[in-house]
Amino acid sequence: MTTVALTITPLIVPETLDAPDAAEFRAYGELNRRICEEEVGLPDLAPDAAQMLPAWHDGTDTVNTGFVARHGADIVGMVTVSYAQEEDAHAAEVDLLVPSEHWGRGIEEELLALAEREALQHGRRVVQLWSLHRPEEGERMLVPRTGWGRIPATRLSDLLESRSFTLEQVERNSEFDLRADAEPVRAMLAGALAAAGEDYRIVEWMMPTPPELRAGYAAVLARLSTDAPSGDMDFVAEQWDADRVVRREARITGAGQAVSVVAVEHVPTGTLVAYNELLIGADRAGVTHQFGTLVAKDHRGHRLGTVVKCANLLRWRDLMPQSRVVSTFNAEENRPMLDINEAVGFVPVSYAGAWQKKL
Repeated sequence: MTTVALTITPLIVPETLDAPDAAEFRAYGELNRRICEEEVGLPDLAPDAAQMLPAWHDGTDTVNTGFVARHGADIVGMVTVSYAQEEDAHAAEVDLLVPSEHWGRGIEEELLALAEREALQHGRRVVQLWSLHRPEEGERMLVPRTGWGRIPATRLSDLLESRSFTLEQVERNSEFDLRADAEPVRAMLAGALAAAGEDYRIVEWMMPTPPELRAGYAAVLARLSTDAPSGDMDFVAEQWDADRVVRREARITGAGQAVSVVAVEHVPTGTLVAYNELLIGADRAGVTHQFGTLVAKDHRGHRLGTVVKCANLLRWRDLMPQSRVVSTFNAEENRPMLDINEAVGFVPVSYAGAWQKKL
């Protein structure tokens, strides 16, 4: 039950961050980073307002909605609800943002209940939410339904359990030091290329993707939603084509971000069968984020994951010499990819819990 008087209103999405009505959205970006700082000491896990705004303007593939909770004139929390636009999408993705100083006053319960009502009104029967956790032992450790990984209980996980959410999966957040000696990565790449053989070759580019590669890139991007380990999370098979690639890249590069893509082409068929993406914001000295990494199921066993990861890390050192670290998330049950990460030199820095509730 709410113990403070709240006013909850829809989040205003401005045309630009300089617009007269942009204050709420800028506050959303700041709150997003503050929560990551409070939960795991890593504010750069969260995109800033400039990085998020393009996605809120374009609802073709995902519709984003949000709500702002105020106590008097003060913003005391927010919640966002996102809806994939595929016809058979059943889930709504929720992000609950209540800072420590306002937690425990009923605000988080009110916002989460609102998100569930919104999901139902949008015809969704599943709600999904991710929690952040420090890499440490706690008094109570939680194990997901996959059986892989464990995370310490937090006030957010306690709230989710009390509202009948199930911990489906644990993801590991790892970092790689871009200032470390590159020779081990070069050696790994050489060995992986030799193992892959002449049927596979590297293709690399900076976004936007060249027109002749868009259809092939769309096909391998689509496989991330079906081929990557996801436990029992209700993820829809995403529909991708060249136009969706263009839309996605307009959202990304429109915020001043830069993305390097390293892919592997299966030479006999001319198809792209693996890829890795590295992204950095407008601040080229900031944290680099690894976005998608995938090897198509029917081409696994040829060390292509090592190829795309190592090739892109080496390329990135030359492209973005000011960036000091790469951050990535991987499912704990995805041992093949974690084995590569650990061999390359990634180390765990935080964890995420993937929660799900059927409404």
